[in-house]
Amino acid sequence: MNKYFSLVLLLIGSLAFGQNPSLDKDYQAIENKVIEWRREIHQNPELSNREFKTAEKIAKHLKSLGIEVQTGVAHTGVVGILKGGQDGKVIALRADIDALPVYERNDLPYKSNVTSEFLGEKVGVMHACGHDTHTAILMGVAEVLSKNKDKIKGTVKFIFQPAEEGPPPGEEGGALLMVKEGVLKNPDVDAIFGLHINSETPVGIIRYKSGGTMAAAQSFTINVKGKQSHGSQPWSGVDPILISAKIIDGLQTIISREVDLTNEAAVITVGKIKSGVRFNIIPESAEMIGTIRTLNYDMKDHINKRMMEMVPAIAKAYGGDATIEIKDATDITYNDPALVEQMLPTMKRVAGESNVQTRKAATGAEDFSYFQREVPGFFFFLGGMAPGTTESFPHHTPDFLIDDSGLLLGVKTLTEMSLDYLNQ
Repeated sequence: MNKYFSLVLLLIGSLAFGQNPSLDKDYQAIENKVIEWRREIHQNPELSNREFKTAEKIAKHLKSLGIEVQTGVAHTGVVGILKGGQDGKVIALRADIDALPVYERNDLPYKSNVTSEFLGEKVGVMHACGHDTHTAILMGVAEVLSKNKDKIKGTVKFIFQPAEEGPPPGEEGGALLMVKEGVLKNPDVDAIFGLHINSETPVGIIRYKSGGTMAAAQSFTINVKGKQSHGSQPWSGVDPILISAKIIDGLQTIISREVDLTNEAAVITVGKIKSGVRFNIIPESAEMIGTIRTLNYDMKDHINKRMMEMVPAIAKAYGGDATIEIKDATDITYNDPALVEQMLPTMKRVAGESNVQTRKAATGAEDFSYFQREVPGFFFFLGGMAPGTTESFPHHTPDFLIDDSGLLLGVKTLTEMSLDYLNQ
């Protein structure tokens, strides 16, 4: 009896700390393909809303698997719909596909030498944020799941999203446009999963945070109007540069004196000031642009309200006038706590319990948040730093580097999360 009981426990243990054994052959067969796709995409990057060849590659692959394919979604997006062997819920999986205007400095055999035009300037183009890995991983998930339709109780919707880095000026794009065009409808999505590779997290590690995990990003523009005068006679004018300095100082007191930073982080950054033409002229006007990052909706509302009040009041106190305009860029990337709790056992089974770790919220932003605003979502981070590495390079830099050995864990995790969610 004891021997039988021990064998049962051993069997349960083997299933509890690994992927579904019936998918082992499919995982083994897909790893080299995923790496090859990733390298091809890395070598041929395309900027936001211009991902034409990338979209063609994705659509061709999905069609070869017998998956229903929609193209031209939000300009260059691709959506695949895989119906399982039984009716059930609908899960969406998202990968972003665009690259950045960055010259690659790595010496890789699949290094990008692509150049393009961005905002009227010649630029290099590089997958400097890992979207090439996201795309390849989701292509791999699509292949594994398409071979196991009989195990799917419901429907999987594969969303390959363009322009996560933001559409060009004057254009719509990204997750917001996909939602607007109905990507979460017909069939209606019940929940959505997404991942982001991380160059500073070791391969084999998954990190996540329940609730607000990445910040809402907003841009602001402040226009200050003073009165022009000779630089030697400041008393005869109103200095918009001085007013701008006082406004910047005032804005920082919102963060340092009005916001409970023990709850969540918040940031107000002025990234550019434009004013004046000559050393001895006090100019008539100044313009400032910057960003606001928040992880809590009440905090966001408070900061916005106080900025709208403070900017014109400070300008008036110094004899000038100022206006402020605040625009949303992305919403808070909010991981639904119930969904996180539901899927954590799957993640720990696949990656190993000690390899699934909580993380602090980041003040970076993700437009995956627009999907989460419509349906419950779970967005997590996948390790991409090579084993034994002591120095890693941040995202959005010319030296950004991801180790291919981390990609298969991404395939396994999204695959098993999808199956478990649909079959629970």
